[in-house]
Amino acid sequence: MVRFEHVSKVYADGTRAVKDLNLEVQRGELICLIGPSGCGKTTTLKMVNRLHEPTSGKITVNGKDIMEMNPVELRRSIGYVIQQIGLFPHMTIAQNVELVPRLLGWDKERRRKRVDELLPLVGLDPDRYRNKYPRELSGGQQQRVGVIRALAAEPDLILMDEPFGALDPITRETLQDELKRIQRQLKVTIMFVTHDMNEALKLADRIVVMKDGEIHQIGTPEEILRHPKDEFVAQFIGRDRLMPAPEMVSVAEVMIRKPVTVYPDHGLAKAIATMKAQRVNSLLVVDEGGRLLGMVTPEELNGVGRGTVSDVMRRDIPTVLPTDRVQKAFRQMVQKHLDLLPVVDEQGLLVGLVTHTTLVDALARAVWRDDAVSSWTAGEAS
Repeated sequence: MVRFEHVSKVYADGTRAVKDLNLEVQRGELICLIGPSGCGKTTTLKMVNRLHEPTSGKITVNGKDIMEMNPVELRRSIGYVIQQIGLFPHMTIAQNVELVPRLLGWDKERRRKRVDELLPLVGLDPDRYRNKYPRELSGGQQQRVGVIRALAAEPDLILMDEPFGALDPITRETLQDELKRIQRQLKVTIMFVTHDMNEALKLADRIVVMKDGEIHQIGTPEEILRHPKDEFVAQFIGRDRLMPAPEMVSVAEVMIRKPVTVYPDHGLAKAIATMKAQRVNSLLVVDEGGRLLGMVTPEELNGVGRGTVSDVMRRDIPTVLPTDRVQKAFRQMVQKHLDLLPVVDEQGLLVGLVTHTTLVDALARAVWRDDAVSSWTAGEAS
């Protein structure tokens, strides 16, 4: 649909806004260009409709070199939406929406039908809003009109330069939802510039992270979140959004750090009382230095009268290190049919405990980052 081949833009003062850019935007794709101020994202967008012309390289739209096309005809064939909306105040909403179709020579009836088709797409009743003027609409309603004006001439491609940046959060989210719905419904190709990573993650099929006029990383939202290229991308995304791959999660990150313990010389009655008080179904046995000696469960205590924990505890129990990955712990628990797995350091000191619940919680967070999972697993554990 849109192809950049070794495209650069150098301004008269010597500023290199875009450097040797290579990118292909697929038909029907919504691709977001994102990056810090001055990274070249808006310049890249504006070169597509020749508001800025490339210094070198080649840009094609539907296989046609844009530099061989009449710039006016090119712009009329491409929808364009900006943050400032740009509605003409002396024109009605209908007149604003049908502007490009009128310039393209559409007849009056065809233009009227197109206006009445588009207004409902963004929740505006044609009978109510067709003859209003921009000043009679809210900012969010005006931005809606700006979006459908870009769609009016049925373009294959729409360029959007931070179109929702000036809107309040609620209106902005509503318009994002409507844009994504319209894009899927009409299968239009959209190049969307934003500085808001939340917006890019919500809208984009692919995200292009730009830095110093170059593409620094490109990928789907999932790929960007799971595998940021470097510290720059990680910081730009925000570490709270990063989705660690399950293979990168260590046992130390998910273990219970203060498991319930008993000493080997504790009486069995005391061990049973501790289980009931702490609401656990196992106790880890440690010596006075904190070294793991074994484990005792209700199975060992059932039917036993007098004695101490050391008389009944299991001594040869599997363990994992805190630096091990959660997959190793999970495999051990599945293969050996374990409900829990003590975590010890290299000296054998008990430092934690993993259970089915903690592993499910950790893996689910790595895959979905859904805080509700914690509540669910906590309920299961109780």
